Amino acid sequence: MIKALLFDFDGVILESADIKTDAYRRLFESEYPDKVEDFIEYHAVNVGISRYVKIQYFYEKILGVRLIEEKKKELVNDFSQIVLKETLNASFVKGIPEFLEENYKKFPLFIVTGTPNEEINLIIKKRKLDIYFKEMHGSPMDKREIINDIICRYKWNPEEIVFFGDAQSDLRAAEETGVIFVARITGNSKTLENCKYKIRDFQGFKIKDLSIRGDKT
Repeated sequence: MIKALLFDFDGVILESADIKTDAYRRLFESEYPDKVEDFIEYHAVNVGISRYVKIQYFYEKILGVRLIEEKKKELVNDFSQIVLKETLNASFVKGIPEFLEENYKKFPLFIVTGTPNEEINLIIKKRKLDIYFKEMHGSPMDKREIINDIICRYKWNPEEIVFFGDAQSDLRAAEETGVIFVARITGNSKTLENCKYKIRDFQGFKIKDLSIRGDKT
């Protein structure tokens, strides 16, 4: 019996996954035009991982220079300002408003994202989505830690939890915690095509479909 529904945010609630790609490019392309695409490739296969980790990786692994803490905070702040402005205007994933409205009184709903806690809470409130979610969690905890924390606090079995995600980091978090994973398939997430449960969007999707068949595309 399903006890709770967990959602990644970018690419699952809002069509905002590409916003962060564009923000990283804007952050680095003027100063490091010959290295920015190397970073974008890294970002593309690590969607959902904290921006703190990614920016540090860019400097220390791609540029080969030490990133001091003050500079990292400045870059993270600049990135966050770009992302916040664009995310507040992003469109919903098709069918998600109806899906949330249909299910928030049936199940406790949770946000599990790599976006910083303060930022995701602000976005959720400004988009008037806070009525639907019992809790909203972001970095500095990673998704695996967040899911395990939810399971432990509520004393649920992992097999009773459904996690909707659109990235390899979401799939890894689901596999490491043992929860049911539903992949949202987009042009950027074709590596998730082999997942047992998958959707293109939430239009017409019902939770009961998970027990009927493993492919709702």
